[in-house]
Amino acid sequence: MLETLDLSLFLNKDTYNTQLEALMRQLRSLQRACWQKKLPVLIVLEGWAAAGKGALVKQIVGYMDPRGFVVHPIWPATAQERQYPFMWRFWQRLPRAGQIGFFYHSWYTHVLEERLFKRASEPEIPIRLGQINAFERQMVDNGVAIAKFWIHLSKKELKKRLKKTAADSLKAWRVRSEDWQQAKNYKQYTAFAEEMLIHTNTEFAPWTLVEGNCQRWARVKVLTEMASTLSQALDGLHIQAVPLKNPLQEQLKSRETDFLAEVDLTQSLSPKKYKKSLRQQQELLNKLQLEIYKHQIPVLVIFEGWDAAGKGGAIKRLTDNLDPRSYVVNAFAAPTELEKAYHYLWRFWKQLPEAGNIGIFDRSWYGRVLVERVEKFATELEWQRAYQEINEFEGQLTSAGYVLVKFWLHISQEEQLRRFTERQNDPFKQYKLTAEDWRNREKWEVYEVAVNQMIELTSTATAPWTLIAGDNKHYARVKVIQAVTEAINAQLKYR
Repeated sequence: MLETLDLSLFLNKDTYNTQLEALMRQLRSLQRACWQKKLPVLIVLEGWAAAGKGALVKQIVGYMDPRGFVVHPIWPATAQERQYPFMWRFWQRLPRAGQIGFFYHSWYTHVLEERLFKRASEPEIPIRLGQINAFERQMVDNGVAIAKFWIHLSKKELKKRLKKTAADSLKAWRVRSEDWQQAKNYKQYTAFAEEMLIHTNTEFAPWTLVEGNCQRWARVKVLTEMASTLSQALDGLHIQAVPLKNPLQEQLKSRETDFLAEVDLTQSLSPKKYKKSLRQQQELLNKLQLEIYKHQIPVLVIFEGWDAAGKGGAIKRLTDNLDPRSYVVNAFAAPTELEKAYHYLWRFWKQLPEAGNIGIFDRSWYGRVLVERVEKFATELEWQRAYQEINEFEGQLTSAGYVLVKFWLHISQEEQLRRFTERQNDPFKQYKLTAEDWRNREKWEVYEVAVNQMIELTSTATAPWTLIAGDNKHYARVKVIQAVTEAINAQLKYR
């Protein structure tokens, strides 16, 4: 791809000044339209050191309303950022609806500079490229406009600019030792860039290759393509999305399994057996908490299930003997207005436990294919594509070393009614019962279909579902802790 670029392309000063002024006025107008239409925008600037990325960003933002954009210079991951999956730090920096986010370097640094300096292993690279493509597709599917630029320089021009900057006492600090290594390893770095461009030049997020030897030419080309991307994205907001056939959904029509019917709800524990088993499992989990801290293993336990299925009681017993300094329980309700301004997975990425800690989610991203699907808070297109998005998300977690345990707490309709009635008649438990609980109960059969499809499509080899028989609370609580300890032990065996 890069060998096709004509690096001799040139723009004279007068033509540049005329075009620049017109482009900047256009971009300012487009920024206002993005804000009004609530269109989030990602601008990715990649390329060689001294390619003029910083100067370009400075020039662009000088014309823009500072309330509507944010610039993210991306440096090597900090010690804290390395405690999370690869893409975590970029999810923290996503532009909200109506905002433009400039990434001066980006997620691509890992497959370029980090690779060159052996800070990323070769087996990692294909995995990271796949994660990047999944991330960008998810962003575009969620209505984000993405423009990606690679500013290319010849080896001669790269060295010339580095020497000039290094000789300027006011600018010399900008030249890093890594920049000189780019010039020294120009051929290898070019090969890495070629591979990256080929694997991530997708239909939904294509690259724009920019001839960078002439800075005026490069700036005009970037600004022109940026304006084109924003204009097309704004025009696309008027097009009604048509739900596409989901291959996984089509498969389900011919082979749907009733997983819930296979759960044996008669399983129980006597009070005596319960107390003994609970104590044993809690003591084991307490010991394992020290092990995961020592080995810096992150653990994430998510709870889904019917209303009144006993999630709260199970979480309480799970955490009773744990050191509170290294676990956090997050209860997720309907998204707030701020959370709605981002991709639906954003709020869950923000709450991930760091390495060595346990995170417990009471409800999770599965709300997209359960309550949001059934109550039509998500469109058919949105909840259908969520299965793939969820599998990709969980795949990133497990590939980053997370122990991921997913519970569906299952109870019968009769047991749910009994618990509802008990809550209704107990002044100390009435707060647990809402009108929404009764409405959900009326849609039991619809939710049952959604749950079975969720299990079918998101139970993977690395992130399987664990279905817990919950009619007997004692049995359910012990099985939950046992499943968590078994999952942690399995991970420790690989250490």
